[in-house]
Amino acid sequence: MTSSPTHSPPPPPDNGPRMSREDFDSLFDSVRTWGTWSPADRGAWNRVTPAHVQRATALVRSGVTVPMALPWNTVPGPDNGKPALHYMSDLGDVEAPEPSCHKDFIAVDYHGKGVSHLDALSHIAYRGQLYDGRTAREVVDAAGAHFGAVSELGPLVTKGVLIDMPAVLGTDWLEPGTAVHAEDVLAAEKALGVTIAEGDAVLLRSGHFRRRAELGAWNPDNASAGFHVDAVPLLAERGISLLGGDGDSDVRPSPVDGLHSPVHALALTAMGVPLLDNLDLEALSAACAAAGRYEFLLVVAPLNVPGGTGSPVNPVAVL
Repeated sequence: MTSSPTHSPPPPPDNGPRMSREDFDSLFDSVRTWGTWSPADRGAWNRVTPAHVQRATALVRSGVTVPMALPWNTVPGPDNGKPALHYMSDLGDVEAPEPSCHKDFIAVDYHGKGVSHLDALSHIAYRGQLYDGRTAREVVDAAGAHFGAVSELGPLVTKGVLIDMPAVLGTDWLEPGTAVHAEDVLAAEKALGVTIAEGDAVLLRSGHFRRRAELGAWNPDNASAGFHVDAVPLLAERGISLLGGDGDSDVRPSPVDGLHSPVHALALTAMGVPLLDNLDLEALSAACAAAGRYEFLLVVAPLNVPGGTGSPVNPVAVL
């Protein structure tokens, strides 16, 4: 088990090596799981059986619960170009006087960097196709997604594994633009005493929100720490059900020629693995360090939005 991270300077960012589109397409085809499950639009969540849930619940020892959602962000900034909406719609002066009633309205364009959310399988198409070979133009229209909608996923209860790279490296955070490779995941497993297994949810902590708190906001579309595409075959081999982190899983800038979100394409479109984006993992990192273990029960309950390509969400870890 590693000690608590120190305040040593982080290593310089490295998002490489570069990958050609031809090599990416070969990788895409090699990790593809099309035709594996029914219903197909639940994708890798089909891996999580009642037995997986029972094993995950056995991880609960202290009963400490850790939510991971960011606060509802209505403040514009470099990482929140489409702020969420929140206003009061009733201040106790609309209906009959007793009892008084207070109501509010919320709305959000959540596929960005300012909201913790789940990406369903309809969110990303590659070469015109969604997961399982569905033609995107045929199943996604102005009414929503008719395949791979978030409403088809339901809740997920499984074992979560935190790949806490700053804890492994003894740094406060990974600098934006730093790629996490397969060998880094293997080293983290060894250092943190965890093993990623079939049906597990993998969460990558880069220290994004610690850096933001100390140095201020930046645009993660331009630079953020995340997985290099060469880590994906390892995750595919382990049979994960969910991938997420305090960024959006992709290292940015992208190392793949002509693709802005290659890990999104591999996870969602090739592997059928939903993604959790923009989680605040700082409290979970501290809780795992205090408990001396980096695996836990994870509960993810997206909103039931028919036709939705995802959902704002507040995942909860229970140790």
